[in-house]
Amino acid sequence: MNYPAPSSELDLGSIFPFELDQFQKEAIASLNAGRSVVVCAPTGSGKTLVGEYAIYRALARGKRVFYTTPLKALSNQKLRDFREKFGFDRVGLLTGDASINRDAAILVMTTEIFRNMLYGTPIGQIGISLVDVEAVILDECHYMNDRQRGTVWEESIIYCPREVQLAALSATVANSDQLTDWLNRVHGPTDLIYSDFRPVPLEFHFCNPKGLFPLLNDSKTKINPRLIQKKKGRGGERDRGRNGRPEAPGIIFTLSQLEQRDMLPAIYFIFSRRGCDKAVAEVGDLWLVNNEESQILRQQIDDFLTRNPEAGRSGQIAPLYRGIAAHHAGILPAWKALVEELFQQGLIKVVFATETLAAGINMPARTTVISTLSKRTDTGHRLLNASEFLQMAGRAGRRGMDKQGHVVTVQTPFEGAKEAAYLGTSKPDPLVSQFTPSYGMVLNLLQTHTLEQTRELIERSFGQYMATLHLRPEYDEIAQLQIQLAQLHEQIAAVDENELAVYEKLRQRLKVERQILKTLQEQAQSDRQEELVMMLSFAVSGTLLSLKGKNITVSSPVSAVLVGKSPSSGQAPYLVCLGLDNRWYVATTGDVVDLYAELPRIEVPPDVLPPPEMPLKPGQSRRGSEESFAIAGLIPDPIESLHLAPEVAEQLSRTTAVQEQLEAHPLHQSGNAATLFKRRARYIELEAELEQVQGQVEQQSQRHWEEFLNLIAILQHFDALDNLVPTQLGQIAAAIRGENELWLGLVFASGELDNLDPHHLAAAAAALVMETPRPDSKVNFDLSNEVTEALAKLRGIRRQMFQLQRRYNVALPIWLEFELIAIVEQWALGMEWIELCENTTLDEGDVVRILRRTLDLLSQIPHVPHLPDSFQRNAYRAMQLIDRFPVNEVVE
Repeated sequence: MNYPAPSSELDLGSIFPFELDQFQKEAIASLNAGRSVVVCAPTGSGKTLVGEYAIYRALARGKRVFYTTPLKALSNQKLRDFREKFGFDRVGLLTGDASINRDAAILVMTTEIFRNMLYGTPIGQIGISLVDVEAVILDECHYMNDRQRGTVWEESIIYCPREVQLAALSATVANSDQLTDWLNRVHGPTDLIYSDFRPVPLEFHFCNPKGLFPLLNDSKTKINPRLIQKKKGRGGERDRGRNGRPEAPGIIFTLSQLEQRDMLPAIYFIFSRRGCDKAVAEVGDLWLVNNEESQILRQQIDDFLTRNPEAGRSGQIAPLYRGIAAHHAGILPAWKALVEELFQQGLIKVVFATETLAAGINMPARTTVISTLSKRTDTGHRLLNASEFLQMAGRAGRRGMDKQGHVVTVQTPFEGAKEAAYLGTSKPDPLVSQFTPSYGMVLNLLQTHTLEQTRELIERSFGQYMATLHLRPEYDEIAQLQIQLAQLHEQIAAVDENELAVYEKLRQRLKVERQILKTLQEQAQSDRQEELVMMLSFAVSGTLLSLKGKNITVSSPVSAVLVGKSPSSGQAPYLVCLGLDNRWYVATTGDVVDLYAELPRIEVPPDVLPPPEMPLKPGQSRRGSEESFAIAGLIPDPIESLHLAPEVAEQLSRTTAVQEQLEAHPLHQSGNAATLFKRRARYIELEAELEQVQGQVEQQSQRHWEEFLNLIAILQHFDALDNLVPTQLGQIAAAIRGENELWLGLVFASGELDNLDPHHLAAAAAALVMETPRPDSKVNFDLSNEVTEALAKLRGIRRQMFQLQRRYNVALPIWLEFELIAIVEQWALGMEWIELCENTTLDEGDVVRILRRTLDLLSQIPHVPHLPDSFQRNAYRAMQLIDRFPVNEVVE
């Protein structure tokens, strides 16, 4: 890419007072050339700098920039970072339930909010919300792979106006070129800026009970040969546990190996919350911080606890003073935020975390430890895939702080160095489209677009692009078939149809006549065969025969004279004959096609005999001598029709007449008839083949549109659409964000929740967003009758919806969960957090998540059209009851 040097309006040296990497320079050059960019580079390599450049440039031009992230936590983190970098007043935030300084020049938001904003105007047009927006930065673009969030990313790119530059920042993925090509097609000129250079290189290690070893060989391409297990020998047996499987090193042993080598701080990935908590307890007595760090830690932790006395937990506070913490979804978010803050300051030396940390906030370490290489999923245990492994490994190595990042894999009873080396040398996985239409998508698009325009938008998805790529061989095959059909059609069309019809009729008739002739000949032959058997028993030397059969393999019957008979193993003797071709033959009665009793016999002198070396067995044949040649010369070639049955003769003349007619036809005389009929047969064959391939392609390529039409059918059934225009119910559902907007719309429009008190409404809202809990989850509260009765009345609508979704093969969830929602009611009634959590088996983080999801739904109700004021006021009150520490998300 030869773009002009960055424009003079910005002095790169003053913005970034350090040498930029090559990929950063290329990305900046592309942006300055007015092009969008896909920046694919490893975690921690400085992709964000490209986004920051776009921000500096927009500020210099008096324009705005949107910065989108996949997670609310990431948005909050970016808000803090950007306020520090660009000034407090220049940055705003939009999330589902927070709006801060929304007209700021730099607006941070979740990708979902950006998508919803784009729904508000006809696609491709600059609505009120995008005035003066010069660029949109899509951070963590590889989230397109995320099953739940992926669709939002694709929609954002499809709907974004072409004049707005996009900067998509992604971790390395295998098919970044395809992502770029897709952006080129659906958004506008886009350059791929790809770099696999890591500013802080990674070193892979393997830890087993003997110690810590390099995982890979010197060239970093294969397993370290020292780690390959010898099959036999005494050494191998010592590492095995009691059950014969390899033993895993203890956590304390692994940490001590890291400490000795100055490899802390570390993120220690363990794939279960309980595992993380157990690890903290197991190493709780270790001191990993020095005196100075210990004092800073104590001061910051004590300050936090003074501000949030309810947030401290005994099992977490003491280890934190010693530089040890856990980080997972079950922990109170406020406490997790403290852990993140302290870790980023380098005060915490080991964080035991689930893999969600790798996908979320920016929290690099010197070392990452991956405690197991397989994980439990809905479909059973499986090895980590390359992207999961690289995402965790990529957290190692802090730019500007570490010369090298370390990734430590650990021996387990089930995986060893072989699996670790396989993952350590794997390339990243490709991006896969997760594009799935939803009720909200259908309703929002149909509010501003015709069905035809909507179809065009759906067909611009990355999913459709990938399907088309995947189907390219089939499309090529269709094109080939169509070319062949066109050529054949041209050749066939040159012949007069009537001529062809007459010729075809004659051809078919000749076929039939020949079939009849064959049948009659076979019948006559069968009758003649019986006659021949009898005649042969009386036949004497000199009788004339015609031979062809199993033992006499000739193309047409050969005339011969019977010379003698030889005894056989069966009843009838073998026949020794001399042929017209002066060859001797040994035949059976079955080989005799005809016998000519009416022709005079030939005198065969007794000394004319077959060669002595010829065995007298059927099928034997030898050349005759000069003596036999004289005899052979006397054999006449009888006329075939000598014994022709009258009916055969008659059919033969009929067949010959038709054949003569056919041969006299101009088409036959042109010599192209056979070719022409072959072409016609091939044409029919190709047509069938084409139809089949087109059917397969249509089925696969129209999948998203089929799903879209199925959702339309369900929406029409519930009267959410009238003549493809959203009705009042449709407008209610279109204004809601959720996994099943129609279900939520039907519930709100039903009026069943209208008269619930705020604390009851909070519980009812929770029922609509809570996923089916684990069977061992419990709460020790009873749900009040008002909520139970209101929810029970919704079961009819839900049943109807289930049936329709099943009929149309739609798999969107229809939550109505009674089990645990009493906890939400108690919280809304003002119960203290500690007491609330003592009365449930749920982790604190899960309780917060339920309450936040409830809060998110309640916060939407005041903005949904056509709902009663009282219902909207109750929702607002319910929000106020729930939105307190530790549920509220504090954004300073």
